[in-house]
Amino acid sequence: MKRFSLLLACLLAGACGHAASGSKTLAELRALGSVADCSSDQQCKTVPVGAKSCGGPESYMAYSTAKVSPDKANALAERYRKEREAENKASGLASDCRFLMDPGAQCRAGTCQLGGSNGALAQ
Repeated sequence: MKRFSLLLACLLAGACGHAASGSKTLAELRALGSVADCSSDQQCKTVPVGAKSCGGPESYMAYSTAKVSPDKANALAERYRKEREAENKASGLASDCRFLMDPGAQCRAGTCQLGGSNGALAQ
């Protein structure tokens, strides 16, 4: 029963997705996001990360086009999405099926951060 409760809590919190995966691809993707230096909002982009079992990304990540090629970020994100879809299918794990809108990204204090001016993120 304890195990079931923990699993249920994890699913409801949406925390299982990335924590369950020790993916090298995810580590590479996070490394791209960690060099998000910028000087303007135009340099900041988002990329969807992972895949929920019922569709859509698990989260979004901000990155800087001043430091990272959009093609590279999108290729890594796509590779990780496919890995997560395979993991979801193999495990039969369910997700919360909540749709996540792309929050956009903007340059704040010299780094790209989620929450752009595209209106997708409610304040």
